[in-house]
Amino acid sequence: MTAITFDTLKFVQTLKSAGIDERQVEAFSRAFREAQHESDLATKADLRETEQRLFAKVAGTQVLVIVAITAILKFLMG
Repeated sequence: MTAITFDTLKFVQTLKSAGIDERQVEAFSRAFREAQHESDLATKADLRETEQRLFAKVAGTQVLVIVAITAILKFLMG
């Protein structure tokens, strides 16, 4: 998965300007950073790539079904 960028400094500054205690701000920042590293988030690019691979597999399956139907019809028609 692709990394998601996060502006830690801006996060800290926003919390501090809201009047949150510096120790709490640091704890929030650490917790958020750890959660971000532990999660596997899919980006739009990841989803597009998966969609393309899925489309290719479905198209391949459709070709196989057409070939199978053609073979069955040839067998039944003699």
